[in-house]
Amino acid sequence: MIDFSSFTGCLADLGLGSWSSRLETQLRARLSDNGHGDFPRWQQIIDGLPVVDRRCGVFDHDAIKLGQTAIDDAMRASIREALLALAPWRKGPFEVCGVRIDAEWRSNLKWNRVMDAGVPIAGRNVLDVGCGNGYYALRMRGAGAKCVVGIDPTLRYVMQYIALTHFMTHEPVFVLPLRLEELPSAARAFDTTLSMGVLYHQRSPIEHLRQLRDTLRPDGQLVLETIFLPGEESHACTPPDRYARMRNVWLLPTIAELATWLDRTGFVDIEVVDRSATTSEEQRTTEWMPFDSLQEALDPADSSRTVEGWPAPRRVVVLARAP
Repeated sequence: MIDFSSFTGCLADLGLGSWSSRLETQLRARLSDNGHGDFPRWQQIIDGLPVVDRRCGVFDHDAIKLGQTAIDDAMRASIREALLALAPWRKGPFEVCGVRIDAEWRSNLKWNRVMDAGVPIAGRNVLDVGCGNGYYALRMRGAGAKCVVGIDPTLRYVMQYIALTHFMTHEPVFVLPLRLEELPSAARAFDTTLSMGVLYHQRSPIEHLRQLRDTLRPDGQLVLETIFLPGEESHACTPPDRYARMRNVWLLPTIAELATWLDRTGFVDIEVVDRSATTSEEQRTTEWMPFDSLQEALDPADSSRTVEGWPAPRRVVVLARAP
């Protein structure tokens, strides 16, 4: 589970010691039988993981490597079975004691695009909003981050991260079952805040951007990655029902409109550093995520369009600074 002693120390270093009591109470409630109907089953899976030699993880490879590999086939098979029982795995890849978790997203590709933009990570305190199972949080630790706090409202993904911690030594990386709006407001404590693949799921993207700004210390950096619509003009559209078979897509902007949102919410030095089309090389169905994925969301006769007729997903990475 969460190492609350270490987490309290991390908060104190950030000047957020006043958060400790409130958040611990909230997190213990979430990480309990009352927090989710599947929690007892997930916890039983994690409690049943075999004891292995914990090894300091290798976080600077495309596939994050955890745990010892010198184990017998029966133990490796039991680890594989247990981790598969926590599926679907959306972000990855990981290698746990030689078991490769081939997640839906080859998240290393997005990570490489961000790093190619020269985003500074070493020595920084980082907040990862919508962190999923902690893939990017661990990659940031591998890039030299001092402390990483990841938040995600989906408890299954947090439990996946807790399972991964069974196979590694302690790191100052914390993945918490929280939404951004549940953090105490206006902390202004983090050097870097990431919001990757989150903005288009927000009913109020402007409010989300304001909340992101308020997590950053003066001169702190936002790393924002989101879906955009093609076109040079400044506008945004709301899908009337679904976008790429997703119900929870609320507002899709052009890049010009996204820059306006960032400017209006107080960010400065706004810079577009990457644009890319999402392909089935990056997002696809696997054994570890056996449900429909990108391919099923695209028009079979025209892969440049979604099944609903919208432009197929294109993603932009934008850097901005909080004044």
